[in-house]
Amino acid sequence: MRPMRPPVKFLRTYATARVLSYNRSDDSVSRGRLAPADSPVIAKRPLRADAVRNRDHVLDVAGEVFASEGLGVPIDEIARRAGLGVGTLYRHFPTKEALFMAIVIRRMEQVSADARALEGAKDPGKAFFSFLSRLIDDVPVKMDLMRALAGTGFDPRRTEAKVESLRAVGALLVRAQRAGAVRADVQVGEVFSLVHAVHAAIGSHERDAHSRARLIAIVFDGLRGSRASLSHPTRTHGASPSRASSFSRKNGARGG
Repeated sequence: MRPMRPPVKFLRTYATARVLSYNRSDDSVSRGRLAPADSPVIAKRPLRADAVRNRDHVLDVAGEVFASEGLGVPIDEIARRAGLGVGTLYRHFPTKEALFMAIVIRRMEQVSADARALEGAKDPGKAFFSFLSRLIDDVPVKMDLMRALAGTGFDPRRTEAKVESLRAVGALLVRAQRAGAVRADVQVGEVFSLVHAVHAAIGSHERDAHSRARLIAIVFDGLRGSRASLSHPTRTHGASPSRASSFSRKNGARGG
């Protein structure tokens, strides 16, 4: 028999337990500190090694299934594909929403790990833009998850995972800026905003792979630093640079 779904109040408590608390004395983020200890999630004992493996395995399987088949796949089917009993899955994730929350956190943690893995790249600019391309590819699944979590009280912006992802991506951005590959005035929050804006622009029209790549290239050109712009000139579509400049000289006086 499937366990009863906990009420919405439980989901909000679960979400609260995942967020950072703030140090009111200096209004700064306190790393590693979670919400008040009255949360039943925080009161739990640490998971055994085998339980951690089971939980991680469920998140891996669920993440792949939801990404490829949509969020409508039943949680019982997730358990079957993970090779675990339904009871085991429900002990880790009492509801499907709790599973969604954990996947969102996991994806943000992976963003941080991927960004840190590129910190020593020989070409900071190339590393930054390739990383940004992967972020854009990951947006659709994340947005589906967030829509499914609407009304639960879960806010990923207040999680420790989000804070860490901002730090990691920010470090990658600074390296690219110091190398002259990215504009010096770009901030990490703006990078994430652009990622979502590109996804929205792609989703607003039926775009083929070429149109999608062109749109991303235009946005990336806007991010490039002056030195990078010289080595990545933006060409007028369908015309060579010499013809484009000739056209500009002939028509510049007309003020068109």
